[in-house]
Amino acid sequence: MDAIRHANECIRQTSAEDEQLSGMGTTVVAATCADRQLQVANVGDSRLYIADDVGIRQITEDHSLVQEMVRFGGISREQARIHPDRNIITRAVGVEDDLQVDLFLVPLEGKDRVLLCSDGLTGMLEDEEILQILEGEGNVEERAQRLVQAANDHGGRDNIAVIIMEPFSDEVSG
Repeated sequence: MDAIRHANECIRQTSAEDEQLSGMGTTVVAATCADRQLQVANVGDSRLYIADDVGIRQITEDHSLVQEMVRFGGISREQARIHPDRNIITRAVGVEDDLQVDLFLVPLEGKDRVLLCSDGLTGMLEDEEILQILEGEGNVEERAQRLVQAANDHGGRDNIAVIIMEPFSDEVSG
């Protein structure tokens, strides 16, 4: 939380010092695993998902105009995916002095896989496509690369960031 607040201050200061950077901001999703719980922080529309034997579920809630429309029943989740205003975020790091960060704990089970990603991934791929790749062959790095490649193959209209965590895996990368 302190790191996100510090980033907010740095971005605000930089944008105040350079007129060309005025109004810039970013999104963030972060997580750490301790005692079989995921500690999650998010601002904006970068997301955290958990995939297990049952499927994939979005844990974070987007801070966006279309998510507000979905929440209040104005449009469906499917309509939100193609809505022309889907990239308008309502909360971002670097925009406000008093940054609101969503913080929460999520219990984890033995086979859970955690995905942290930018909207560059989720804007290009359906949840089921993401799940297929997460469940596919290879180590986490290879699957992360396949997610990025699949998003690029579908148009790649935004920056794509992907982190896969397997908190209970015996896998060790070198």
